[in-house]
Amino acid sequence: MGSKADGFVREDHFVITVASEIMAILCLAEDLKDLKERLGKIIVAYDLDGNPVTAKDLRAVGSMAALLKDAMKPNIIQTLEHTPALVHGGPFANIAHGCNSVRATKTGLKIADYCITEAGFGADLGAEKFLDIKCRVAGLHPDAIVLVATIRALKYNGGVAKDKVSEPNLDALKKGIVNLEKHIENLKQYGVPVIVTLNAFITDTDEEVNFVKEFCHSKGADFELSKVWEFGGEGGVPLAKKVIEVLENKESNFSPIYKDELPLEEKIETVAKKIYGADGIVFSSQASKELKKLKELGFDSLPVCIAKTQYSLSDDPDKLGRPEGFTVTVRDLYVSAGAGFVVVLTGNIMTMPGLPKRPAAFNIDLNDEGRITGLF
Repeated sequence: MGSKADGFVREDHFVITVASEIMAILCLAEDLKDLKERLGKIIVAYDLDGNPVTAKDLRAVGSMAALLKDAMKPNIIQTLEHTPALVHGGPFANIAHGCNSVRATKTGLKIADYCITEAGFGADLGAEKFLDIKCRVAGLHPDAIVLVATIRALKYNGGVAKDKVSEPNLDALKKGIVNLEKHIENLKQYGVPVIVTLNAFITDTDEEVNFVKEFCHSKGADFELSKVWEFGGEGGVPLAKKVIEVLENKESNFSPIYKDELPLEEKIETVAKKIYGADGIVFSSQASKELKKLKELGFDSLPVCIAKTQYSLSDDPDKLGRPEGFTVTVRDLYVSAGAGFVVVLTGNIMTMPGLPKRPAAFNIDLNDEGRITGLF
């Protein structure tokens, strides 16, 4: 086994569908023409001289585009309160670029006075990629950022066990709020007004809520409580009014955190230092080899999409709060040429994550009267 007669060793990697390059292309393509151009740039192999072989070279673009023709159309759905919403695309922000489609966002901008879009997971992942990748690619200029936090998550970052976070604990909240502090600082670097909202739960105390509110104001961020979990849409009205107030009275001077012309390693270092709070980055031998190859192939000008744990600002899921004195380990890189970014794998992040030990589906059922139970 392994002789020349056996052919060539396959060098590839597996990713879950939502982190695939096709998903990214679907979400970032402006129209059908742009879709076909991006599909054609997908690198499927390298020839014996190390040159990329693309989907266009294989004449596969037309058939792929035909499969995606209807998928390109944004999906309009309704909430439980019959409010229309566009849900289109689903890349995970911990292992992909974490944003819905450009077409859905631009559709929302055309049909409404205010367009609100979500970027997945923590602001160090979804928001960074929305601001540095999607906004860069689509020419979007956000006017305000709503940073969502929960008192329970802040207490967890303060060292409280998950089964104890619903219990009042102001000391743990004071310790864990440094995590929120870092996220506020990160987003303010982009020149966009920041509004912090607490997704309130009935277990939150007035003392805890007031502490977070005063803390946010001390950091130059606006604050409003959201009680959507308890009261539905009615519980979100104060937050909506706060967002409108900020839009009408504060100016946004949005700018991505790094320039296109920066070398790839400096883009990665910029995100690691300015967003994660790292002292620097360390490249594995494999990553160094791939970095050199990508630069030689002319991909140095692309933005970076960093795959990192969502459980910590660092690349170590066990480092809670606001970690300091750490480096980020880059273990591999690869280009998604059609999507238009370089994927950077850090730490032990997996691009084929499995289900939790007890999936949510175990709790869902249908009773004899036709009522669905276990969704919440």
